[in-house]
Amino acid sequence: MRHPTDPAEILAALIRCPSVTPAEGGALAALAGMLDPLGFKVERPLFSEAGTADVENLYARISGNGPHLMFAGHTDVVPPGDAAAWSHAPFSADIVDGEMYGRGAVDMKGGIACFVAAIARRMKKQGPLPGSISLLITGDEEGPAINGTVKLLEWAANNGERWDGAIVGEPTNPDAMGDMIKIGRRGSLSGTVTVNGTQGHAAYPHLADNPLPGLLALAGALLSPSFDEGSADFQPTNLEISSIDTGNPAVNVIPAKATFAFNIRFNDSWTPETLRAEVAERLDKAASRRTGAKPVRYDLVWRDRPSPVFLTRDEKLIGLLSGAVEDVTGRAPKLSTSGGTSDARFIKDYCPVVEFGLVGQTMHMVDERVALADLETLTAIYERFLENWFGR
Repeated sequence: MRHPTDPAEILAALIRCPSVTPAEGGALAALAGMLDPLGFKVERPLFSEAGTADVENLYARISGNGPHLMFAGHTDVVPPGDAAAWSHAPFSADIVDGEMYGRGAVDMKGGIACFVAAIARRMKKQGPLPGSISLLITGDEEGPAINGTVKLLEWAANNGERWDGAIVGEPTNPDAMGDMIKIGRRGSLSGTVTVNGTQGHAAYPHLADNPLPGLLALAGALLSPSFDEGSADFQPTNLEISSIDTGNPAVNVIPAKATFAFNIRFNDSWTPETLRAEVAERLDKAASRRTGAKPVRYDLVWRDRPSPVFLTRDEKLIGLLSGAVEDVTGRAPKLSTSGGTSDARFIKDYCPVVEFGLVGQTMHMVDERVALADLETLTAIYERFLENWFGR
């Protein structure tokens, strides 16, 4: 692919690479083959850590005098599940009725394809860029996010790289192109509570200590009252119980212990430290209030690597991207902090970062697909943004 100006052609080549986390699947090699003819210097560092799979990543840069823009994304995808449930094979890139089918079509090989096409079109029209562009592409965003963006950023920074702004090409639009730019994200914090009891026969409860009533009391204390009412830039903090387990298949046995896991998505009213303290206080109070018995015996274990809350306030980056979206679509995008986490949470430590990509309605679903018209629209938006960022 000597002149990668067609986002549909680029995306088809990427979808046909079965790059299910953490497998590279040929996707980074395909991307490198597209960037090399454009003059990018491409490097593919491999990162490792004990207990995790090795992950190959890609860093590509084309240099010029002027500001340095980073485009960040991932070529790894979630598993397709039952391939027989798909209308079209998940790695076929079949096009039907103006839509391309395939795992990663919107999350997020489509965003990468559009950005590469936008660079190629811009260079074909106007020659070398008056500045620098780097693509920071990881292979484990859909996985544990240990050997990907975090280490790739550190590696690049240690090699002297500095950036003036970044776009992450995640699918940010809820319904139509131009709906939404993400300018921040809530934080994420997870933990597990184990309530300890005494196993026994269900017919002789006085000889046992059922942990489940205590579990319900502790879980209820975390669910109510609400943690906050939201803030100026973020929706309210929410805690979700994600699993409850006793490890007990017998209906006539009182279990020895019961465990529940939870995840909290928190706004800028909290830090991981203050939120941990609030959760511990609620659990202690609920445990001590058990009537007619000793306090609930429980253990609280926090998961590693909480994701911090962040908000980008860079007026230039936000304004130029918003302007490009409105120029192409005629719509003023909403500036939002909704949704889950993304690799933007790591990039914000190095430069201002926003997220903008395709419509995300089919991401992670059977029959994930993207409208070819949306690929053209996103390519046009990225190209207009490049003109705004670097100057015509």
